[in-house]
Amino acid sequence: MIDSQKPASAQDAEHHRTKMQKRKAVQDKEVASKTVEKGLLIVNTGAGKGKSTAAFGLALRMLGYGRRVVVIQFIKGAWHTGERKALERFEDLVEWHALGEGFTWETQDKARDIAACQGAWRVAQQALANPDVGLVILDELNIALRYDYLPMEQVLADIAARPESQHVAVTGRNAKEAMLEAADLVTEMTLVKHHFKAGVKAQEGIEF
Repeated sequence: MIDSQKPASAQDAEHHRTKMQKRKAVQDKEVASKTVEKGLLIVNTGAGKGKSTAAFGLALRMLGYGRRVVVIQFIKGAWHTGERKALERFEDLVEWHALGEGFTWETQDKARDIAACQGAWRVAQQALANPDVGLVILDELNIALRYDYLPMEQVLADIAARPESQHVAVTGRNAKEAMLEAADLVTEMTLVKHHFKAGVKAQEGIEF
């Protein structure tokens, strides 16, 4: 049996209230000091699961405010994924371009992979130049850059030249140092445990 907690004494309650008031004052001051508003370059990398999923969560948030979203998928082929089906219901606000040929171990054709990435980047350049687009998701771009399928200097220059209020989310493991340095926000997904190791296959709604 779990013992019920004893109610806090009036002294304990007052101590907690005073502590939280001081903490709130510090937090309010910190928030008030942040005055810059700009488009962010957000990078989701690392070996853990959830990099693209986090970016699509940002897409949903943007759509909630009626802002346009463009998704360009590098490397990945034209998969039928749950997130694509869901986001494309906002057909007036979402563009989805799955322009990869599949992972490199599937295509086994470097020239074909490079050509696909270059074509995808041309589409990305159009989105990055469009001031009506609130968020551009460059899914698995880090993989394309890792294999030098695209020139890093050109990619960063095009991202830097985007409209001032436009946000960009880049996903993929093994983000290069130049991308990390250019980013405003970097999140590294850390793998702690994965169900694949226990023989569980990819499933609808989880992996795709």
